[in-house]
Amino acid sequence: MVMGMNPFGTGQQPNLGQVNDATLMSLSQQGNPNFTHAMLMEQAAAQQQMQRMAMEKNIEVPKVNFYPSRHPDPRKARKQDIKQAYKLLRPTKRSILDPRRWGWSNYRYTKDTAMCCVDGCNVMELIQHDNLYARITDEETGKSLWELYWQNPVTGEPEAFVAREGVTSGRKLRATYCPEHLHLYHLLCKWEEEEEREAELRPSRFRDKIKKGVSIVTVPVSTMAGAQTGPTHPMITKYEPFFAEISADARKTKGITMQHYTNPASGENDITTITFDMRMFQKELLEMANPTQAFQDVLNQQAQSVQPAPLPPELVQEAQQ
Repeated sequence: MVMGMNPFGTGQQPNLGQVNDATLMSLSQQGNPNFTHAMLMEQAAAQQQMQRMAMEKNIEVPKVNFYPSRHPDPRKARKQDIKQAYKLLRPTKRSILDPRRWGWSNYRYTKDTAMCCVDGCNVMELIQHDNLYARITDEETGKSLWELYWQNPVTGEPEAFVAREGVTSGRKLRATYCPEHLHLYHLLCKWEEEEEREAELRPSRFRDKIKKGVSIVTVPVSTMAGAQTGPTHPMITKYEPFFAEISADARKTKGITMQHYTNPASGENDITTITFDMRMFQKELLEMANPTQAFQDVLNQQAQSVQPAPLPPELVQEAQQ
């Protein structure tokens, strides 16, 4: 087997499944802060299990040559890990000289949803021998890859995960990912979500939203997420009535939304974002001015509910006399 090579460093790097726990701990203390020690352990375990299965069943199982970046800047390290993951997860293309590439199929392993689009691994054979998807779990929620990607979210029935042409976007292919590649795909999605959360806090994002009629108020408030474990700032206490009123109004209109950002280490709510969407406010005003039949029916029901009940016949006769 070919050893994994770090495309952002020099020299060859060992496969994660071949290094000891001390090396994994050292890697978790540098580079991408979102590639935690638990994630490294899970990725290494996935590689070890895949290689064990290859030896037991004589199945061809290529290694995933992923090695985390050691860049001193955490953000740049994460970007490099994302770039490397995309490179390793893109479907394998046919040779440029293969006429089928210019005819009906650009990719080599897209004949069946039970085949890995990267290495051509027979996933069904792996599942029948040992379902590694069910043994590789998310490091935070504890859910397995089988639960997250190989089960229909509505019925709970087994359903193959379908790979995409651009990894996280693009046309769906008749192919999937083997357990080791799927775990890398899962990590990639988490890293990109973290990047997107950080990008949402940039001033340029706020300006873009304001141009589209969205007003945003971002306030650090721990009391909005439930019980507190630390002291409350006096400024937070001062604005508690404001947040209580906002919470009540958010239940009445779609023009107000509240989002809470929780600290993964402490579990406390660090940031609460309140969004005032002018487009929704204007839409609701138009519906009130020109009510639809359904909206008019609701108004009629409300009017009937507040109308006084009819007087008994005896009281009506007394009033006429």
